[in-house]
Amino acid sequence: MDTRAMLVGLVLAMLPTPGLGAPVESDTLQSPRNKLLLVSFDGFRWDYDQDVNTPNLDTMVREGVKARHMTPPFVTMTSPCHFTLVTGKYIENHGVVHNMFYNLSNRVKLPYHPTLSKGSWWDNGSIPIWITAQRQGLKTGSFFFPGGNVTYQGEAVTQSRREGIAHNYKDEKEWRANIETVLGWFTRDGLDLVTLYFGEPDSTGHKFGPDSEERKKMVEQVDRTVGYLRSRILEEGLESRLNLIITSDHGMNKVNKKAPDLVEFHKFANFSFSDIYFELLDYGPNGMLYPKEGRLDKVYEVLKKAHPRLHVYKKEDFPKDLHYAGHSRITPLVMYSDPGYVIHGRINVQNNNGEHGFRNDVQDMKTIFRAVGPNFQRGLEVEPFESVHVYALMCQLLGIQPEPHDGDLATLLPLLRDGSGLPPRGPALLLVTLLVALFLLVQVAM
Repeated sequence: MDTRAMLVGLVLAMLPTPGLGAPVESDTLQSPRNKLLLVSFDGFRWDYDQDVNTPNLDTMVREGVKARHMTPPFVTMTSPCHFTLVTGKYIENHGVVHNMFYNLSNRVKLPYHPTLSKGSWWDNGSIPIWITAQRQGLKTGSFFFPGGNVTYQGEAVTQSRREGIAHNYKDEKEWRANIETVLGWFTRDGLDLVTLYFGEPDSTGHKFGPDSEERKKMVEQVDRTVGYLRSRILEEGLESRLNLIITSDHGMNKVNKKAPDLVEFHKFANFSFSDIYFELLDYGPNGMLYPKEGRLDKVYEVLKKAHPRLHVYKKEDFPKDLHYAGHSRITPLVMYSDPGYVIHGRINVQNNNGEHGFRNDVQDMKTIFRAVGPNFQRGLEVEPFESVHVYALMCQLLGIQPEPHDGDLATLLPLLRDGSGLPPRGPALLLVTLLVALFLLVQVAM
């Protein structure tokens, strides 16, 4: 009995500490681990490969995994959607609720590029996968990826690059140079995870529209870049130990710029900006208002019937299934417009031919998901899923314990090969330990 008691004590000591986000000790990370590259092509709508010749993306389908489409979170903007990918949280839970930094107290607003380096906007309680992986012994990198160039609880990504305010998103030569840098991070610097961001075809879709010839040519450039990336992965000897995911943040919708029923606040009867303390309008099809003290009900009653294509809610009544309005950064009034319509504030300043930011159940907001590598199945096409699940999949591929998140690993686990050599993690590690314990106890009993 003494021997058995000692053995039980030893087994209990071997078990991992309960709780998500707990650091994984070094002795649990000895199994072979493949590297992971997450690539995002901003604004790549789910069907952009259907009216353009995309041989390299098509090859990825034959050699890996494709989702029919992927559903981003609401609000379908660049920074919020990218942060969902790297945290596995809905936007109301990670708090990056807009592309722009804003402060409701002093009414300061910053454009997109300055917001990329505004640490307090990103570091507000959620830990992205870069930091989680580093705390568990890995090295990570972010190249232009939103959120990858600030510190979280005082910790920075191992390697990072941030785009400049006047950055040329379309330069294909620079795209290839960026790929070379990232591959060097893997081969020379020993990084385990890198997130790589390209600002197209979003920029072209905004300027010329999602149905334009310019957008089609840009998708061809994206496909050439995918081909270049995969060929360089092969040349660097990384193909057998690098998992590659190619996805995006959101889609794109054509704007009805000449519609007779534009959504224009400055033309709404009985509405006055003198009743508003803070406004965030003129940024696509969604907006927020903070009415002055005592004027919330008055403003709401005017706006809820102001335009049939505008949908205005008090914060507490905003649709719960959109997982957006539950954060403290959201103003008392939240709104969005119908597909094809943007929200104009004091004057009409929006001139884009394409836009995103609409509800995430709008088909044009759906985006792509492709994956290939040693741990992914081959020739598999799966049903649509939400991007909130990608984080758990990436943690599984890296063999790290995730932070608390809103995704479900079971949703995307079928994308992986059976017995693909993934290092034990979480429940899998616990199961292995218990099986070993059972075997030893049986041996003692005999």
